[in-house]
Amino acid sequence: MKAAVVQLIDSFNQGGSERQALQLTRLLADSGRFNVRLACLSPEGSLRPSIDDLDLGAIPSFPLNSFYDANAVKQLRRFVAWLKSSRIDIIHTHDFYTNIFGMSAATLARVPVRIASMRETAGMRTATQKRAQRVAHSLAHHVVANSNAVRSVLIAQGIAAEKVTVIYNGLDFRRLASGMLSRSEALAALGLKSDETRPSRFISIVANMRHEVKNYPMFLRAARRVTEAVPEAVFLLAGEGELKDSLQQLANELGIEDSTCFLGRCENIGALLEVSEVCVLSSKAEGFSNSILEYMAAARPVVATNVGGAPELIAESETGYLVASGDDETMAARLVSLLHDPQKAKAMGEAGKRLVEQKFSCEARRASTEELYSRLLQQR
Repeated sequence: MKAAVVQLIDSFNQGGSERQALQLTRLLADSGRFNVRLACLSPEGSLRPSIDDLDLGAIPSFPLNSFYDANAVKQLRRFVAWLKSSRIDIIHTHDFYTNIFGMSAATLARVPVRIASMRETAGMRTATQKRAQRVAHSLAHHVVANSNAVRSVLIAQGIAAEKVTVIYNGLDFRRLASGMLSRSEALAALGLKSDETRPSRFISIVANMRHEVKNYPMFLRAARRVTEAVPEAVFLLAGEGELKDSLQQLANELGIEDSTCFLGRCENIGALLEVSEVCVLSSKAEGFSNSILEYMAAARPVVATNVGGAPELIAESETGYLVASGDDETMAARLVSLLHDPQKAKAMGEAGKRLVEQKFSCEARRASTEELYSRLLQQR
């Protein structure tokens, strides 16, 4: 009889953790080694249709308003009862909220194997949240980190080294498919105009605008410097969130409002990367960036801040450049150098694509996860 494993996700909203959790759910379901189930805290979100074709049975939801009210106790009891009645052998949680809720319920339900996750290094949690997450990790039998940088943080927080395994994000190349669009078609798909008399040189960044840790202001300051050397440079900002208005105001203050395009949530990443010459990430902290992975898979050179798992992806001067967090001057210089040397940029992009294909495939992620599940089941 197959062991039953449940993936607990926060919601079906667009986000790196959500996409990676649903990707893993599909990989495990297609493999057939485990009886795969899915549960969530909120059933809402645009990613829900992406798993409609999977035979996962009913997907229960346990909506929370807070961890500190009567509803939280009610939902915890419901989840404990569901875990018991479903005879769940393994629970795998994927972010801060599901770690806390899921590990608590699974401990009460005596689920044989409890696996939490950590996907960030710094800049996202308050001191109280960090303490709560450490408790969740203590209740877990194992913690999956998505980079060696995150693993080091966990060990520094007191988690035993043998309790932490690094499993890198896997890339679904279908997400990058642009359907062989021409440049003009790709621009049209993004709602951008094409000027053939003076083609724009597009530099892109894909990051949410909800958290200051993504440090869009650094990117915009670098953009101003780049326009001084490459006037035809245009900057595509793909992301949504409550910081958007302040970032647009900063672009105006920097005098680059005509060179910046705020695209909002980008549904067509393939088209965006098709027109991009160089891609950027300016974060103050990261775990393991899905954006960098996608940039490289699309054969685009990357200029990123040297934080978190970035150096585990970017080979300096081979697949891109790493710069210090906050150093917009060096970031701009690296961007200008790549715009001035298209052959070098192309070589870097192709080297990055080869690396992603070899090391960060979905198949590698599935195999590593199934091996971990089997090993922990045997140990328990």
